[in-house]
Amino acid sequence: MFARAPLKFWFPIVLTVSFVAGVDVRAQQAAQPKPPPPAVTVVTLKPKTVTLTRELPGRTTPFLVAEVRPQVSGIVERLLFSEGKMVKAGQPLYQLDDATYRADLNSAKASLTRAQARIEAARLTAKRSAELVKINAVSRQEDEDATAALRQAEADVKVAQAAVDSAEVVFKRARITAPIQGRIGKSSVTQGALVTANQTAPLATIQQLDPIYVDLTQSSAEILQIRKEVAAGNLASTADVSAAILLEDGTEYPHRGRLAFSEVTVDPSTGSTAIRMIVPNPKDLLLPGMYVRAVVSTGQRHNALLAPQQGITRDPKGNASALVVNAEGKVEARKVKVSRAVGDKWLVEDGLAAGDRVIVEGVMKVKPDMPVQATEAGAAPPAAAAPVASDQAK
Repeated sequence: MFARAPLKFWFPIVLTVSFVAGVDVRAQQAAQPKPPPPAVTVVTLKPKTVTLTRELPGRTTPFLVAEVRPQVSGIVERLLFSEGKMVKAGQPLYQLDDATYRADLNSAKASLTRAQARIEAARLTAKRSAELVKINAVSRQEDEDATAALRQAEADVKVAQAAVDSAEVVFKRARITAPIQGRIGKSSVTQGALVTANQTAPLATIQQLDPIYVDLTQSSAEILQIRKEVAAGNLASTADVSAAILLEDGTEYPHRGRLAFSEVTVDPSTGSTAIRMIVPNPKDLLLPGMYVRAVVSTGQRHNALLAPQQGITRDPKGNASALVVNAEGKVEARKVKVSRAVGDKWLVEDGLAAGDRVIVEGVMKVKPDMPVQATEAGAAPPAAAAPVASDQAK
């Protein structure tokens, strides 16, 4: 059997082996290559002219509205239209009992005939009197009376003619016609109903829907802000006064509206002003009272910077920031100020400049001052860099 060696004999050997093993591990770690910089995708900001828009809520209203009311009294004999259909201006709608008005017209015509007969007799009398007064066969007074009688007969004819015209108007009003062209609604009366002249309740309502109005509202604060930006030169007015119309389901209406007028008074109860637009409506797709939104141009911003929304982050307080790649290829954090969304981008007011490369992909794997490998969005990714070995491995 071998004698057990004392502990002091093995201790130097263990230290030597441990030292050699440690040196070998450090050499292997030094020989491992450094990882390449993380790859990120960037978008280089370029100034451009942007047309700024605003969505305004509104309601549709008819272009023309006419409430049909009788101008004479009578019993409704017939309805001459189909409810819900298109009617033309002057088209008969209701026929009232016109027997009384027909009799009045005939009486007026008879009075006119009688007056015309009297004027003929007065004319002959005045003519004879004018001849006789020349030879002193009648007095001058009698001649003047004959002339006056002729003038009175002529006036009676005019009065009778006016009575005929008036009776004719009343007689024609027994047939109620459409005052405008448009779509007529339901009738509030039926055959046999008694209607009175200028009654409060309309018999029916006609609405012209092509074109149609869209009444929008815009807050006075927005109007004031736009005017301030125009005055400061930050916003240029545009000649485009048309607007896209968005329906209740979010789809865009196929026809654009044009500005009709803008109200000059602010409603004190709502703090907003009214804007009216005219929109073509050939297929009656827009109906009165529908809720719509109009995308209205508020002006143009020259040299505007638009940053992709995925490149802008916000902290819990809502402050916006962005990560950019500087000229040294390192990440730099920027506090930015954005005002509104333009499509899928933010309109930058402060914090970024033209030429800045904003990181849009790979934001979560980088931090400030870290070197990165940037690729422009839409460009082909660069070839992977070969691992770099440390000099300590040599």
